[in-house]
Amino acid sequence: MNDENRLKGTTTVGLKCSDGVVFATERRATMGNLIAHKVADKIFKIDDHIGATIAGGVGDAQSLMKYISAEVTLYRLRNGERISVESAATLTANILHSSRFYPFYVQTLLGGVDDNGPALFSLDPTGGVIGDKMISTGSGSPIAYGVLEDRYHDDIDTEEGIDVAIRAIQSAMQRDAFSGNGILVATVTEEGFKMLPEEEVERRLRK
Repeated sequence: MNDENRLKGTTTVGLKCSDGVVFATERRATMGNLIAHKVADKIFKIDDHIGATIAGGVGDAQSLMKYISAEVTLYRLRNGERISVESAATLTANILHSSRFYPFYVQTLLGGVDDNGPALFSLDPTGGVIGDKMISTGSGSPIAYGVLEDRYHDDIDTEEGIDVAIRAIQSAMQRDAFSGNGILVATVTEEGFKMLPEEEVERRLRK
């Protein structure tokens, strides 16, 4: 399958906040110049305390998310405790690195909250892993970074982080042809993984 026929995800954002992690994505999946899907899910719950986003090949991304979720569940069953966010990122990196000759065509953000507090990591298709405070991936990321650089600060909490992430995705949708068709937002705090209702995202967009 050539690149023009592969379904692709486009813009994602992750923010490490004082009390958790915020993820945001748009919903468009493209195939060359065709908008193949308008309701693509690009945020995934990995465990109660870990979430992830994907940008890249949709089939590869969905397979990778199932793989990670299964391994994280097995870790909990074998050890009787939840895996740390950093260990989950390392596990994902190992999966990607082991497949580097037949790579998953994805960029992944993985983050959550554990005993060490909030953590956020970016992973490339060959298994490189980098921890950071704010990250954007996909074709709209240069535009999203403009908003993140302007509005992110070290003391940001998830309540403010949600608005910043939404604005970053909205800006990408306005300028990047491969981003659009709505916004998904999720948070991971001590209370667990939570997807924001569509109505809540719309309300914040009207602010």
